[in-house]
Amino acid sequence: MGSGTWSTDVYDAADRYRRSTGTSAFAYSDGGARTVHPDLDPSGAARESRDSTEHPESLAIAVLFDVTGSMRRVPRVLQTKLPQLLGMLQRKGYARDPQIMFGAIGDATCDRVPLQVGQFESDNRMDDDLGRIVLEGGGGGQMTESYELALYFMARHTSIDCFERRGHRGYLFIIGDELAYPKVKPREVRKLIGDELTEGIPLASLIREVTRKYDTYYLLPAGTGYAGDARVLDYWRDLLGQNVLELDDLNAVCETIALTIGLGEGTVDLDTGLHDLGKAGSKTTRTVSKALARVGADQRATTVSPLPAVRTNGDRITRL
Repeated sequence: MGSGTWSTDVYDAADRYRRSTGTSAFAYSDGGARTVHPDLDPSGAARESRDSTEHPESLAIAVLFDVTGSMRRVPRVLQTKLPQLLGMLQRKGYARDPQIMFGAIGDATCDRVPLQVGQFESDNRMDDDLGRIVLEGGGGGQMTESYELALYFMARHTSIDCFERRGHRGYLFIIGDELAYPKVKPREVRKLIGDELTEGIPLASLIREVTRKYDTYYLLPAGTGYAGDARVLDYWRDLLGQNVLELDDLNAVCETIALTIGLGEGTVDLDTGLHDLGKAGSKTTRTVSKALARVGADQRATTVSPLPAVRTNGDRITRL
């Protein structure tokens, strides 16, 4: 894990094979699975992004998306756009050694699979992780999902060298359309992740914890149940400020993520990034431009954080 290099040729070959055999890119879910895949089970788990000879300046990038019913097409669109995300990051040099992790968020009060978390990968295994995600399509219908559990996992169960060695924050993108619960509940953490908490953790406290390690963004795309809802946008902007991006085209998710990272890394400015999109034939330039207008063209300072006082090599971490 964390080794190797993404190959669009390998992705295309797998896509052609699936089309010829009628196999879904989400074969695990579409095959009837209703329990978390062992490789994505957060119970007792930790996820790592590590430097190596092959990837000396690893950059941790996590993309977690809501898979409840209100999100409908998002995971499938994300899977089809994966080559564009990796292509822009690598071929355009927006990030030198990106390691990407995918995960899924549901509702712990009612769903069978409320949290799924893959590994940080540099090669086509990230596509494999997407294929293992259960698209439960549940949710409680009360405009609230368990985003706080995903934030808890990212804050306390990930270990990333870009931050621990270089004080350089990773990137966390939450793609959703609803509100989080106001605090992490010890009972849910014990059941799903295995930690014993003596009391709940307020969401605002958790946001402070996770944003120390990750530049954290919330994306609200079109085509979702609460797209454009001011209650959702204001709620997340109170927590994350300008890092809440509204997309009027669902197909712009991957391009927006890639360009946001390029801006954060200081490897591209907004005008050049939009030119890159147009040159690559993307139809999403207008949407991306509109979404990133609030973020600004120079985000480099936001990616740097004081080094941790102590390098975290917890016993529960399995090194890659």
